Amino acid sequence: DEEHRFGVKQKDSIQEFNKSHKLSLTATPIPRSLNMALSKLRQLSIMSSPPKQRLPILTFVHEENDSIVKNALEREIHRGGQAYIVYNDVKSIDQVHKKLAKLCPHIQFGTVHGQMPVTAIEKQMARFHSQAFQVLIASTIIESGLDVANANTIIIYRADKLGLAQLHQIRGRVGRSHHQAYAYLLTPQSELG
Repeated sequence: DEEHRFGVKQKDSIQEFNKSHKLSLTATPIPRSLNMALSKLRQLSIMSSPPKQRLPILTFVHEENDSIVKNALEREIHRGGQAYIVYNDVKSIDQVHKKLAKLCPHIQFGTVHGQMPVTAIEKQMARFHSQAFQVLIASTIIESGLDVANANTIIIYRADKLGLAQLHQIRGRVGRSHHQAYAYLLTPQSELG
């Protein structure tokens, strides 16, 4: 999944370790790798069927709206699940936490972002994984490496500020079990009419 974060120079230096065998795995086709495969410079195998009982993530694009957020969170918590809120402005993430806690007072929230000490991040993630709280408000730090099967709703604020590949990667934090997963991509309310 992280192949797109490396440049050609970094990949070449990794190849120096073993020139005879190389295996690349990716959940999303990286344009450079796809081009190499189509040019027959690299072989490509595609696994196009999802694991058994895996459902597609239902994805919605909406203008920011408290009732959509509240309904989505309440539906997920009511069915015993957990949710992510992606809010990528560390300066105001605590204000969003307070706003959401007021909007949904019966739901427990936690926060994590990249400016926290590593030990605090690990502790908070362990608490979320063990279901000590139901909703994790996070920066895009959750983009990779998380697998919380019980979290099946994600709400992404200011989705318009993220690229398609990043949105796809973040959206992939949910839908990792047999439960229906939901992704809400929120944009600012239009100033037009």
